[in-house]
Amino acid sequence: MHLDEIVSWIDRAFGAVSLNVEHADVEVLKQILGERGYQSYLQDQVNRQIIRDYLTNAVVLGVITEGGLAAFAAQVATEDARATLALHMLMSSVEEAKDLSVGNNAAELLKPLKLAPGERPSFKLVPKNSTPG
Repeated sequence: MHLDEIVSWIDRAFGAVSLNVEHADVEVLKQILGERGYQSYLQDQVNRQIIRDYLTNAVVLGVITEGGLAAFAAQVATEDARATLALHMLMSSVEEAKDLSVGNNAAELLKPLKLAPGERPSFKLVPKNSTPG
């Protein structure tokens, strides 16, 4: 699985963004918006929004308390930690918010997928109250 190819396909499927600016301005915008630094900044903003929405929902639903937000401080302090936490939040229900607070080492939650040659990645949803078998 090539995530870059998947992301590129999705981006192409969205179609072009139409900007109501002069032709010369479009070229300048393409240069600025296409820069690697801007793309990194933009991804970090997306991660921040995911974290903000997830934690807000967790507090509103009573899964964590406002005081419990402090447990996420280390995980939101750096760009890499935010990327890791946002990924976990996308893959987790809000009810699992307490389980995502792991102190200073958010990256420990992610484990690289090790596949046998020719094996395809897959996952199975298991209800919380069932025993995997």
